[in-house]
Amino acid sequence: MAINDIQSGEEQPYGTFAPQGLVARIIARTRRASGSFLGRKFAFALRRLGLRTLKGRPVDIEALGAQMRLYPDGNVCEKRVLFTPQYFDAQERELLAARIGEGFCFIDIGANIGAYSLFVAARAGRRARILAVEPQPEIFARLTYNIARNPFGTVKAVACALADKPGELTLFLDPANKGESSVRLLRSSTSTSVRVPATTLLALMQSEGYEKLDAIKLDVEGAEDLILEPFLRDAPEALWPGFIIIEDSRARWQVDLPALLEAKGYRLLAQTRLNLVYERKAS
Repeated sequence: MAINDIQSGEEQPYGTFAPQGLVARIIARTRRASGSFLGRKFAFALRRLGLRTLKGRPVDIEALGAQMRLYPDGNVCEKRVLFTPQYFDAQERELLAARIGEGFCFIDIGANIGAYSLFVAARAGRRARILAVEPQPEIFARLTYNIARNPFGTVKAVACALADKPGELTLFLDPANKGESSVRLLRSSTSTSVRVPATTLLALMQSEGYEKLDAIKLDVEGAEDLILEPFLRDAPEALWPGFIIIEDSRARWQVDLPALLEAKGYRLLAQTRLNLVYERKAS
């Protein structure tokens, strides 16, 4: 397949990049790998072989209950979802799935290519409301493609950053990991930047007519405090989410979010390698 066909993947019909041959066998094997130390080590070694074999090509495949077109070369999220979805935030997703009910309202901040949004949509039914917020233009195009490939009809993609005030912000991008972007300067010395529109979480919810929020996921590379602190300060308590998955970026936060969340009645349910999970019971 020609290079320009790979680069314009969104223009190709779904199924064009279905896994075949060695790649298909590698994906099947990595997805069956156990969660043991040796199982993970074996899966990661095979995953590296799979990436080399793909040579930058995308893959059309089902993952986490949804159809997706994944570009695993240069995006850690897509690599994990393609080869080892069983390891992708497994404890977080299990806790989230147990709380999904009728009319579930979920906001995915830093949605990347839609893994969390589509995971929820596949389980939440037709009355769910899901916002997938992703500011990076290239990743947003992948997100909207994946949403359109599925029949759920409950996921809306929003192309903006969330922060402590509306306006326009500089978004820093890591070229080695296209899914990693932040309004705070990244640790990578090779980061680039783009200007993107921004709003607050409260303004977004108000503009979308949200009257409740069952769960929220925040993964914005160290800028989670810029979103949550003003929201919990200014939003009515009726809009506070009952369940929160937040990337553990405590070394980069300028606000002590764990202390703030505890003061607002949240309790820590789980601390994983990458995330903190909080829940607040309705009063």
